[in-house]
Amino acid sequence: MDWDKAKFEPLGLWVLVLAALVLGACQAYPIPDSSPLLQFGGQVRQRYLYTDDAQETEAHLEIRADGTVVGAAHQSPESLLELKALKPGVIQILGVKTSRFLCQRPDGVLYGSLHFDPEACSFREQLLEDGYNVYQSESHGLPVRLPPNSPYRDPVPRGPARFLPLPGLPPAALEPPGILVPEPPDVGSSDPLSMVGPLQGRSPSYAS
Repeated sequence: MDWDKAKFEPLGLWVLVLAALVLGACQAYPIPDSSPLLQFGGQVRQRYLYTDDAQETEAHLEIRADGTVVGAAHQSPESLLELKALKPGVIQILGVKTSRFLCQRPDGVLYGSLHFDPEACSFREQLLEDGYNVYQSESHGLPVRLPPNSPYRDPVPRGPARFLPLPGLPPAALEPPGILVPEPPDVGSSDPLSMVGPLQGRSPSYAS
């Protein structure tokens, strides 16, 4: 009897240790940055960055294939941008058509790069009360403004440029060549699906 008791005592000790380990593993831990008020990393938006700082002109920030950044009077494929959150309040800006990142040199000059440089291509996004945003280089602290060689830039700097992020609408789907778009059914006919024929089945109640 004493042998059986001594045999089961170590087994009971191991059961208690295993139970303690299981309970410790099941404890709940808070998710980092789980607040809905924070901007999650990886969030992607397609926008046109519109500015009217010059008061008399309107321009959209455009990243061209040669890496130049200009202001375009109208929306274009080169001005459609992808804004991706890197961390709360900090984003990267990518030209959808040219696949170039918006970057800024230490002197404030903007350019488009095929390679992402965290120091040159990360911008802080500040939301203003009027719906416009202000973007500043995270490394240099300089505001994003249209370049001096753009005809749509205010020649006299007046502080940070304000940009209104306009939703980027997907391009309208084009019909393949040679395929006719079916006409809507004639609800005023007794043969709305034209199964009888073009000259038959017309309801006399709707004849002109």
